[in-house]
Amino acid sequence: MFTGLVEATGKVISLELKGEQARLTLKIPFSNDLSLGDSVAINGCCLTVADLAPPRVSFDLLAQTLRVTSLGSLAKNSIVNLERAMMVGDRFGGHFVQGHVDATGTITRLEKTGQDHIVGVKLPPEIHRLCIDKGSLTLDGISLTIADLTPDGAVFWITPHTWEHTHLHAAAIGQAMNLEVDMLAKYVDKLLSARLQHTATDLI
Repeated sequence: MFTGLVEATGKVISLELKGEQARLTLKIPFSNDLSLGDSVAINGCCLTVADLAPPRVSFDLLAQTLRVTSLGSLAKNSIVNLERAMMVGDRFGGHFVQGHVDATGTITRLEKTGQDHIVGVKLPPEIHRLCIDKGSLTLDGISLTIADLTPDGAVFWITPHTWEHTHLHAAAIGQAMNLEVDMLAKYVDKLLSARLQHTATDLI
Protein backbone atom coordinates (compact mmCIF):
# COMPACT_ATOMS: atom_id res chain seq x y z
CA MET A 1 0.00 0.00 0.00
CA PHE A 2 1.21 3.51 -0.87
CA THR A 3 0.04 7.07 -0.29
CA GLY A 4 0.88 8.70 -3.63
CA LEU A 5 3.34 11.07 -1.93
CA VAL A 6 6.55 10.77 -3.96
CA GLU A 7 9.55 10.62 -1.63
CA ALA A 8 12.32 10.85 -4.23
CA THR A 9 13.15 10.50 -7.89
CA GLY A 10 15.50 7.98 -9.45
CA LYS A 11 17.32 7.63 -12.76
CA VAL A 12 17.06 4.77 -15.23
CA ILE A 13 20.36 2.95 -15.75
CA SER A 14 18.99 0.37 -18.18
CA LEU A 15 15.88 -1.39 -19.41
CA GLU A 16 16.80 -4.84 -20.70
CA LEU A 17 14.15 -6.70 -22.68
CA LYS A 18 13.93 -10.44 -22.01
CA GLY A 19 11.39 -11.85 -24.42
CA GLU A 20 7.98 -10.69 -23.23
CA GLN A 21 9.48 -9.50 -19.95
CA ALA A 22 12.17 -7.01 -18.99
CA ARG A 23 14.56 -6.02 -16.22
CA LEU A 24 14.60 -2.39 -15.12
CA THR A 25 17.67 -1.10 -13.28
CA LEU A 26 17.58 2.25 -11.51
CA LYS A 27 19.86 4.48 -9.49
CA ILE A 28 17.89 5.07 -6.29
CA PRO A 29 18.90 7.53 -3.55
CA PHE A 30 17.53 5.36 -0.71
CA SER A 31 18.95 2.09 -2.10
CA ASN A 32 20.93 1.43 1.11
CA ASP A 33 17.62 1.19 3.00
CA LEU A 34 16.17 -1.46 0.66
CA SER A 35 16.26 -5.25 0.88
CA LEU A 36 15.54 -7.96 -1.67
CA GLY A 37 11.79 -8.45 -1.93
CA ASP A 38 10.88 -4.92 -0.85
CA SER A 39 8.09 -3.12 -2.71
CA VAL A 40 8.76 0.21 -4.42
CA ALA A 41 6.32 2.21 -6.54
CA ILE A 42 8.06 3.25 -9.78
CA ASN A 43 5.96 5.90 -11.54
CA GLY A 44 3.02 4.51 -9.60
CA CYS A 45 3.63 0.84 -10.44
CA CYS A 46 4.36 -1.46 -7.50
CA LEU A 47 7.53 -3.47 -8.25
CA THR A 48 9.63 -5.88 -6.20
CA VAL A 49 13.35 -5.47 -5.64
CA ALA A 50 14.95 -8.37 -7.55
CA ASP A 51 18.63 -7.40 -7.34
CA LEU A 52 20.48 -4.95 -5.15
CA ALA A 53 23.94 -3.40 -5.54
CA PRO A 54 23.60 0.13 -4.12
CA PRO A 55 23.01 2.58 -5.61
CA ARG A 56 21.76 0.23 -8.36
CA VAL A 57 18.43 -1.53 -7.83
CA SER A 58 16.84 -3.90 -10.34
CA PHE A 59 13.21 -4.90 -10.84
CA ASP A 60 11.66 -7.54 -13.09
CA LEU A 61 8.80 -6.37 -15.31
CA LEU A 62 6.20 -8.95 -16.31
CA ALA A 63 4.46 -8.96 -19.69
CA GLN A 64 1.29 -7.61 -18.05
CA THR A 65 3.23 -4.72 -16.54
CA LEU A 66 4.74 -3.81 -19.91
CA ARG A 67 1.33 -4.03 -21.56
CA VAL A 68 -0.65 -1.92 -19.08
CA THR A 69 1.89 0.68 -17.91
CA SER A 70 4.27 3.15 -19.56
CA LEU A 71 7.38 1.57 -18.01
CA GLY A 72 8.34 -0.13 -21.26
CA SER A 73 8.96 3.28 -22.84
CA LEU A 74 11.59 4.30 -20.27
CA ALA A 75 15.07 4.98 -21.60
CA LYS A 76 18.52 5.43 -20.10
CA ASN A 77 18.62 8.55 -17.85
CA SER A 78 14.82 8.82 -17.69
CA ILE A 79 13.68 10.26 -14.36
CA VAL A 80 11.10 8.23 -12.39
CA ASN A 81 9.02 8.88 -9.28
CA LEU A 82 9.73 6.66 -6.27
CA GLU A 83 7.81 5.74 -3.14
CA ARG A 84 8.45 2.92 -0.70
CA ALA A 85 5.53 0.94 0.69
CA MET A 86 3.91 2.39 3.79
CA MET A 87 4.93 1.35 7.28
CA VAL A 88 2.31 0.79 9.97
CA GLY A 89 1.91 4.01 11.94
CA ASP A 90 2.94 6.35 9.10
CA ARG A 91 0.97 9.53 8.51
CA PHE A 92 -1.42 9.12 5.59
CA GLY A 93 -1.06 12.34 3.61
CA GLY A 94 -2.28 11.18 0.20
CA HIS A 95 -4.98 8.60 -0.56
CA PHE A 96 -5.18 4.81 -0.79
CA VAL A 97 -2.79 3.80 -3.59
CA GLN A 98 -2.17 0.14 -4.39
CA GLY A 99 0.47 0.60 -7.06
CA HIS A 100 -1.73 -1.33 -9.51
CA VAL A 101 -1.85 0.74 -12.69
CA ASP A 102 -5.28 0.71 -14.35
CA ALA A 103 -4.33 2.33 -17.67
CA THR A 104 -2.25 5.11 -19.18
CA GLY A 105 -3.23 8.65 -20.14
CA THR A 106 -1.53 11.32 -22.24
CA ILE A 107 -0.39 14.79 -21.21
CA THR A 108 -2.22 17.36 -23.32
CA ARG A 109 -1.50 20.57 -21.41
CA LEU A 110 1.45 22.06 -19.52
CA GLU A 111 1.07 25.64 -18.38
CA LYS A 112 2.70 27.81 -15.73
CA THR A 113 0.46 30.15 -13.76
CA GLY A 114 2.20 32.17 -11.06
CA GLN A 115 4.19 29.75 -8.91
CA ASP A 116 1.95 26.83 -9.80
CA HIS A 117 1.69 24.67 -12.91
CA ILE A 118 -1.36 23.28 -14.70
CA VAL A 119 -1.22 19.79 -16.15
CA GLY A 120 -3.96 18.43 -18.39
CA VAL A 121 -4.24 14.69 -19.09
CA LYS A 122 -6.45 12.86 -21.57
CA LEU A 123 -8.06 9.86 -19.90
CA PRO A 124 -9.38 6.61 -21.39
CA PRO A 125 -13.22 6.40 -21.10
CA GLU A 126 -13.03 3.54 -18.59
CA ILE A 127 -10.92 5.74 -16.29
CA HIS A 128 -12.82 8.99 -16.89
CA ARG A 129 -16.14 7.47 -15.80
CA LEU A 130 -14.68 6.68 -12.36
CA CYS A 131 -13.38 10.22 -11.75
CA ILE A 132 -15.13 13.16 -10.11
CA ASP A 133 -14.31 16.84 -9.63
CA LYS A 134 -12.07 17.27 -6.57
CA GLY A 135 -11.61 13.51 -6.41
CA SER A 136 -8.24 11.74 -6.29
CA LEU A 137 -6.32 10.23 -9.19
CA THR A 138 -2.80 8.83 -9.12
CA LEU A 139 -0.66 10.17 -11.95
CA ASP A 140 2.68 8.36 -12.33
CA GLY A 141 2.55 7.58 -8.62
CA ILE A 142 1.60 11.10 -7.53
CA SER A 143 -1.59 11.50 -5.51
CA LEU A 144 -3.35 14.44 -7.15
CA THR A 145 -6.70 16.18 -6.78
CA ILE A 146 -8.71 16.67 -9.96
CA ALA A 147 -9.22 20.42 -10.24
CA ASP A 148 -11.45 20.14 -13.29
CA LEU A 149 -12.96 17.18 -15.10
CA THR A 150 -13.17 17.86 -18.84
CA PRO A 151 -15.23 15.80 -21.33
CA ASP A 152 -12.27 13.52 -22.08
CA GLY A 153 -9.70 14.24 -19.41
CA ALA A 154 -8.71 15.91 -16.17
CA VAL A 155 -6.86 19.06 -15.17
CA PHE A 156 -4.53 19.24 -12.17
CA TRP A 157 -2.97 22.21 -10.40
CA ILE A 158 0.55 21.35 -9.29
CA THR A 159 2.18 23.10 -6.34
CA PRO A 160 5.83 24.24 -6.56
CA HIS A 161 6.91 21.50 -4.13
CA THR A 162 5.31 18.71 -6.16
CA TRP A 163 6.61 20.19 -9.41
CA GLU A 164 10.19 20.35 -8.16
CA HIS A 165 10.32 17.08 -6.19
CA THR A 166 8.76 14.76 -8.79
CA HIS A 167 9.55 14.12 -12.44
CA LEU A 168 6.78 16.52 -13.57
CA HIS A 169 9.27 19.33 -14.16
CA ALA A 170 10.68 17.22 -17.01
CA ALA A 171 7.28 16.23 -18.45
CA ALA A 172 6.33 16.89 -22.07
CA ILE A 173 3.17 17.15 -24.14
CA GLY A 174 2.23 13.72 -25.49
CA GLN A 175 3.98 11.86 -22.67
CA ALA A 176 2.24 8.71 -21.41
CA MET A 177 1.37 8.68 -17.71
CA ASN A 178 0.38 5.74 -15.49
CA LEU A 179 -3.08 6.10 -13.98
CA GLU A 180 -4.57 4.49 -10.90
CA VAL A 181 -8.16 5.30 -10.03
CA ASP A 182 -9.22 5.81 -6.42
CA MET A 183 -9.65 2.31 -4.99
CA LEU A 184 -12.95 3.27 -3.33
CA ALA A 185 -14.39 4.38 -6.69
CA LYS A 186 -13.55 0.99 -8.23
CA TYR A 187 -15.20 -0.92 -5.38
CA VAL A 188 -18.36 1.20 -5.50
CA ASP A 189 -18.56 0.82 -9.28
CA LYS A 190 -18.18 -2.96 -9.03
CA LEU A 191 -20.83 -3.28 -6.33
CA LEU A 192 -23.35 -1.03 -8.11
CA SER A 193 -22.78 -2.74 -11.46
CA ALA A 194 -23.47 -6.13 -9.89
CA ARG A 195 -26.63 -4.82 -8.18
CA LEU A 196 -27.95 -3.18 -11.35
CA GLN A 197 -27.31 -6.35 -13.33
CA HIS A 198 -29.13 -8.41 -10.71
CA THR A 199 -32.09 -5.98 -10.78
CA ALA A 200 -32.26 -6.07 -14.58
CA THR A 201 -32.29 -9.89 -14.49
CA ASP A 202 -35.18 -9.88 -12.00
CA LEU A 203 -37.22 -7.64 -14.33
CA ILE A 204 -36.90 -10.01 -17.29
